[in-house]
Amino acid sequence: MAVNLRNLMWLLACLALAAGLAAPKILPQRAAAAPPAKPVGAAHEPPPALRVSALRIEPTKLAEKITATGTLLAEEGVELQAETSGKITTIRFAEGAQVRKGELLVKLNDADLLATHSRAKYRRQLAMLRERRLAQLVKQGVSRQEEYDTALSELNVQEAEIDLSEAQIAKTEIRAPFDGVVGLRHVSEGAFVNATTRIATLQRLDRLKIDFSVAEQYAARIRIGGPIEFTVAGARRSFRGRIYAIDPRIDAATRTVLIRAMCPNPDAQLLPGAFANVEITLAEVEDALLVPAVAVVPGLNEKNVFVVRDGKAERRAVEVGTRTAGTVQILSGLAPGDVVITSGLQQVRAGQRVTVAEDAAT
Repeated sequence: MAVNLRNLMWLLACLALAAGLAAPKILPQRAAAAPPAKPVGAAHEPPPALRVSALRIEPTKLAEKITATGTLLAEEGVELQAETSGKITTIRFAEGAQVRKGELLVKLNDADLLATHSRAKYRRQLAMLRERRLAQLVKQGVSRQEEYDTALSELNVQEAEIDLSEAQIAKTEIRAPFDGVVGLRHVSEGAFVNATTRIATLQRLDRLKIDFSVAEQYAARIRIGGPIEFTVAGARRSFRGRIYAIDPRIDAATRTVLIRAMCPNPDAQLLPGAFANVEITLAEVEDALLVPAVAVVPGLNEKNVFVVRDGKAERRAVEVGTRTAGTVQILSGLAPGDVVITSGLQQVRAGQRVTVAEDAAT
């Protein structure tokens, strides 16, 4: 037992001696690996500046516009129909052809009217001879004035009969009321027509009307002569026109006012009846301040933007005006030359240091 205790004491003494010899080598390594201690009371380093994109705003021209849907109409357009009943004897137009005002397009059978007209002419001739004889007899005192008055009245009646027959003959002729393009015909020669029979259409296409409606809140801002721009399906470009008439009342059912504009159509590229997307210019501002829509941060009771000032973000309350597809007009709160932050707005805080990216728009 005494021997084992002696051996244990000897082993512990050897371990203590080995530890003492190794300590000078281990401690310097630990000291070198450990980070240096911060001095007591040293200030915290400021956080790095936030990298953002920004835009320097300058006055620019802004056109305040609204959009509407409309329909194209021919400047003049009619359904060609007969004024009287009868059989078509002649069709003198080609479908889709250009015709002139007064040109004969369709002729109805007028044989009976021509016979009536000839009879009235013969009766007028006889009445004219009788009136001349009685006029001479009255001058000679042979005939009474009453007989002459009766003859003169008969002559006037025959003149009226001729006028009536000529008017009836004119009703058998369908003539172009204006220059235009004839559409497809719906009758053939020999067909019996009346006042309700649709024969064809006639459209004037060198100018077109555009009918569209706008909300009543804009009615007071629409002006005669104001410009519009519109597009139609199938056309690769937009077309321009000008407002020339405004309906003097507001539709109680839709709360809109009907507007009519006119546009040139020299090449007949546009056709009546087409659907149009219309853009109406209400006003033009020469020195508007515009910022990207993403730069406006909505608040509870106001809208804000962040500007860069002295390397820090500054919050500005602004009043917004007209909105376009990607921009917002600023009515107050900004001045020309202000640099507005357009990215990183979720991380930006008032007073935070920021740095503008080199590729930011200016």
